[in-house]
Amino acid sequence: MQTAEILARLIGFDTTSSKPNRALMDWVQHLLAGAGIAVQILPDASGGKANLYATIGPQDRPGVMLSGHTDVVPVDGQVWTRPPFVLTLSGGRFYGRGAADMKGFVASALAAALVAARRPLATPLHLALSHDEEVGCLGVASLIDLLAQAPHRPAMCIVGEPTGMQVATGHKGKIALRATCTGREGHSALAPMALNALHLGADFLGEVRRLQDEVAHSGLTDGDYDVPYTTLHVGKMQGGVQVNIVPNSCTLDFEIRNLAGDDPQRLIDRLRDAADRITAPLKATFPEAAITIDRLWDYPGLGTPTSAHVVRFVQSLTGANGTMKVAFGTEGGLFSACLGIPTVICGPGSMAQGHKPDEWVSVEQIARCDAMLAALLDRLEAGL
Repeated sequence: MQTAEILARLIGFDTTSSKPNRALMDWVQHLLAGAGIAVQILPDASGGKANLYATIGPQDRPGVMLSGHTDVVPVDGQVWTRPPFVLTLSGGRFYGRGAADMKGFVASALAAALVAARRPLATPLHLALSHDEEVGCLGVASLIDLLAQAPHRPAMCIVGEPTGMQVATGHKGKIALRATCTGREGHSALAPMALNALHLGADFLGEVRRLQDEVAHSGLTDGDYDVPYTTLHVGKMQGGVQVNIVPNSCTLDFEIRNLAGDDPQRLIDRLRDAADRITAPLKATFPEAAITIDRLWDYPGLGTPTSAHVVRFVQSLTGANGTMKVAFGTEGGLFSACLGIPTVICGPGSMAQGHKPDEWVSVEQIARCDAMLAALLDRLEAGL
């Protein structure tokens, strides 16, 4: 099967992160099995979602791993002019949810795997597909566990997130957190006699913004990023029942996206101190007053040195000379931090088209990705 045909099948599966991806993975397993490729399916506890791992070529040595996620973000609330789960080719672009992020690369990797199965590879090609990347790289954990116990870990990894086929060496780490504000309920007519948890939340949000300003003006910087400093962002605030009740609880979900050299725990500790300062004067009257911060999930940043062999190797496949860093996170940070696998990010398309209605990747970018993977197979056949 050619890349475009595979991409059409992948786009046809609605693998929004809130839904199962098992039908897609079963189809991929069937596709690869038809080429004689043995596949390991790693289901989650529900059985509805799964990761996939396959090795093509010799099994007794490390090779090059192609990594991609199969889940996509929702289309709810977006106005599409084309069906999101049907591949549409128009004006030199492939349209569909996940076309850029990142089923385009997955399709190219699967097409390359089918070709690899017919070639006498001296160095193996590894294929790693995961679920739940879009909700914090949560699904890749079973792949990490599998590779940690493998007799031969991959020698290097290419994560195919969209970079315009440039070689990216880094991304920020991310920590998702929740601040829970506890006040005291009451009738709104007697609001001063209660403790409004939403007001506590607003005070805490102000502390997050002040800390962000400080980090932006005097913190660590890395000019390779569009936003060259660690960022703090509140994405969700919830509380209250109706307007005539003073709310007794409020939550704020927020994140820290940190540079590789920055210590996010230091920032969390600063916010915990700020939370205590907010509530301390209130406890004499409202002993239950509290703002607690809980860690929801996290993944590490990626910081591969530009001098690393994996960087020069992938540059030799693409013909690129420079490197870049990307604003979004990937499972590459986990492969690097947890397993010590040298990792870069290089894939077709641009994240500027991801997560939007009428998401697309150009035919030209897919062709460039196919060419990179064809060059990779030549190198694997020659033994690198």
